[in-house]
Amino acid sequence: LGFGSGLSRPAITFGIRRDFIIVMLRAFTLLAVIAAAAGFNGPVAHSRVGRTAAVQMSTDPDAPIKVGINGFGRIGRLVFRIAMARDNMVVKHINSPMAPEYMQYLLRYDSAHGRYKGEVEVKDGNLIVDGLEITLSATRDPTEIPWGSREVDYICESTGAFTTTESCMQHIESSSPAKKVVISAPAKDPETPTLVVGVNAAEEYKSDMKVVSCASCTTNGLAPLVKLIDQEYGIAEGLMTTVHATTASQLTVDGSMKGSDWRAGRAAAANIIPSSTGAAKAVAKCYPKTKGKLTGMAFRVPTIDVSVVDLTCRLEKSTDYDKIKAAVKKASEGSMKGVMGYTEDQVVSQDFVGSEFSTTFDAGAGIMLNPNFV
Repeated sequence: LGFGSGLSRPAITFGIRRDFIIVMLRAFTLLAVIAAAAGFNGPVAHSRVGRTAAVQMSTDPDAPIKVGINGFGRIGRLVFRIAMARDNMVVKHINSPMAPEYMQYLLRYDSAHGRYKGEVEVKDGNLIVDGLEITLSATRDPTEIPWGSREVDYICESTGAFTTTESCMQHIESSSPAKKVVISAPAKDPETPTLVVGVNAAEEYKSDMKVVSCASCTTNGLAPLVKLIDQEYGIAEGLMTTVHATTASQLTVDGSMKGSDWRAGRAAAANIIPSSTGAAKAVAKCYPKTKGKLTGMAFRVPTIDVSVVDLTCRLEKSTDYDKIKAAVKKASEGSMKGVMGYTEDQVVSQDFVGSEFSTTFDAGAGIMLNPNFV
C-alpha cells in the first residue's frame, strides 16, 4: 500500500498493496525533471516543503534554473511554491487567464497546503513575491507568451490543454521561445518521452529532448514500487486500484457530464465514485517490462488531497512479506532514497499532505495470500 502526494499528490505505499497520492507529487516530480534537464541532481529534486517547515524563499532573479509556468491551477501554484523554496530555481514568468489579484489570493491561501510562507503583492499588473517581480501574461496562444524576453528556459506546462510534443513545441518555436517543456500530465501522443523520477528519468533523459511528460500522480506513486518489486521478485501480472482524492473536474452537486461516464457527474462530497484510469498501463511507458501485465481502476473519494494505490500482483519468484519489507526499506535508504519512503507507523492519508516522496511504503498495511500472491 502506498500513500502519494503529488503535482500530482504524495504517495504512501501500504506494504505492497496501496499508495496515497497528492497534487504536490507531480510538482516535485516535474521540478526534479527540470533540475535534471538543467544538469542538477540530488537534493534539488527532493527538498522537503511541508506545511510546518521553515522555508527560505528564493529571491535571486539570476538563479541558474529559470522557470516559467503556463497554467496557474493546482499544479502550477504548487510548482511555484516549491520552485521558490529552492535557491537554484526562480520563477520568472506566469501565463494564466486569471486576474493578478486572484492569482495573489490563490497563492496566499491554500485549503490543502496552508498559507504561503512569504509575501505576495500585486504591482503594475505583475506579482511581487518576497520582493521578486514575476511578470504575467494572459494569452491562450503559446506563441504569444514572452518566455524568451523574460529569460525563461524551462516551462511547466500545466494547463492540461497542451499534452503532445507538437502542441508544446509552440513554446519553443515562438518568436520569444523557451528551451524545454515539461508536461505535468500524461502525454497524449507516442512521441513524447515519459520520465518518472526513480524509475527511468536518470537513465533515459537526453539533453536534446525538448518536450517530456512526467506522467500522472498515480503513475508516479505506482511505478517506483512496481520497478522495485519486479526487479526483486518478478511481476507476472497485477491489478491496481487507486482510492483517489477529489479532482477539479468533479461536481459539487449532481449534474451533467460529457460522454458516457454518468457516475462522474455525481456529487463529489457525497459519494465514492468508481472511475477508469490508465495509470497502471502507463507504467509501461517508463518501465516497459510491465507492458501487458498491469491494469487498474479508480475510486474517487471525498477527500481533497492524498490518494491510495492498492497493488495486488502474482510474483514469479516465491518470497515472504518480511523479505518484501526489507527490500523496500533498503531501497528507500539507497537506490530510491528521496523517491520512495518507508514507514512502520500507523499513518493515515492526512499525514502525507506535503510529502516530497513519490510513494511511501506502509509496512503494516500489506498482506500476502501465499508466497507468490501479494
